[in-house]
Order: sequence, then structure tokens, then C-alpha cells
Amino acid sequence: MTTAHIAVDATGPRTVDGRHIRALTFQSVRLEYLRHVLTELRRTPTGSRALVVGSGRGLPARGIARLGFEVVAADPSPAATALARDADDGLGLTYVTTPAEELALADDSFDLIYCADTLEITEHLDAVLAEAARVLRPGGAFVYDTVNRTPVSRLIYLGAFQRFPGTRIMPRGRYAAHRLRRPAELAKALDRAGLAARDVSAFKPRDVRSLVRATRGRRRGTVTDEQLPGLVDMVREPEGSPVVTYLGYALHRT
Repeated sequence: MTTAHIAVDATGPRTVDGRHIRALTFQSVRLEYLRHVLTELRRTPTGSRALVVGSGRGLPARGIARLGFEVVAADPSPAATALARDADDGLGLTYVTTPAEELALADDSFDLIYCADTLEITEHLDAVLAEAARVLRPGGAFVYDTVNRTPVSRLIYLGAFQRFPGTRIMPRGRYAAHRLRRPAELAKALDRAGLAARDVSAFKPRDVRSLVRATRGRRRGTVTDEQLPGLVDMVREPEGSPVVTYLGYALHRT
């Protein structure tokens, strides 16, 4: 059997891109949570601008555009930006290549920010959040998902996804324990940036065994990217304590 090639923001017959796998499996729960936030805040997408930070191949940005937002998809990777443009389906998105720590975007220009695939990999959390606050209009919502720092999350993200041969889908070093943040730690960082934390919501695979099977199948090439969301089946647990992954949002203080 040919060894899988592990690479982020890359395509190929034997390439396994864990970042794209994550985007595919998280998509439904991300959009479900965003709809929940909009309902809770009594806001509508009509006439609103949204920024997706860490948009990768553009999947979350396209989903948010379909809700009715005018969307800018930002990512630090030129390769990801190119793949996102190639996958564009006429939704009128704007794609920019820019790091989350230093966004090449104007002050007070967005009503909503969705931060994906960023908070758990950055070494400069305060800079990311300060930039988000800078480009977010007063009263705007900062929505995110990230990874908690627990024994279980270390086993999955540092072990299974980066080291164990049968389930490895990420380049080594993409995740580190000190870059995984507990909800209370993140809330303090949000506060420092002028963002008031309002909610945390756990999410996880409906059955963790399905995640293992799907990951191993993707490694072996018996499962396609398109099959992954249905196999993993991420579900939100609003009242649950996040063991591995969680969503949340904060408001830009006026």
C-alpha cells in the first residue's frame, strides 16, 4: 500500500490534508452554531459583512455567504487562497491572503467574524484577537471554534492526528499543548482585546469510534473527503463541558 502524503492546503491522489478534513467535518456544526448566535442576538445577515479568518479552501466562507452575508475569506496560505478561488461557485466572495495576526483589512469594517482553524495553532493569541477587534465594528460578533487543553484533546490532537501512523492526518508540529487553550483562558484573552465572551458550546463526534474508522479509512484511501461528514457526524452539546473541541462567541464592546 502506498504511504499517504500528509500535507496542508494541497491536493493529489494520495494526499491527506487534515485541515480540509477538519473543515469538512466541522462545517455543519459551525453553521448550526452561527445560526444559533444570530437568533440569540436577533440579527440577520441582510446587509451585513462577514470575515472568515482561517478560511482555508473557503468552505466555511461559502457556507456563511449562503446565509446571506457579504463575505471576505482570509487565510495566511497562498495555496489555500488559490484552492478557495478555484472552488468558488459564483457567490461573490472576496479572497485575501493575510495572516490572522496582522490582517490587511480596514478598521471597523465587519459585522461578524468567524475564526476557524486559527486559535489552536497561533503562537500570538493576543495579536489575533486584537486584530479581530480592530476590524470588527462596535457591537459586532466574534464567533470561533477551537480545541480545549485536556488529557483527551492531547491524545487526539497531539497523538492520533500527528504521530500515530494509522490515524495521522496532520504535519507534525501543527498542534502543541501550549497552543490549546481552555475556555477560561480564552475568555481572559478575549477580554484583553475588548471582546466580551458570551457563550461556550461543546461539540464532538456522535460516536468517537466513527471518527477513528473514518480517519483510518481516509488514510487507507477507502474513504473519500466527501464521505467524511456523514461518517463522523459532529454534534453540538450546548450544556456539555468541552472535552476536546468547543465553539463560542464574544461581542465587541461599544
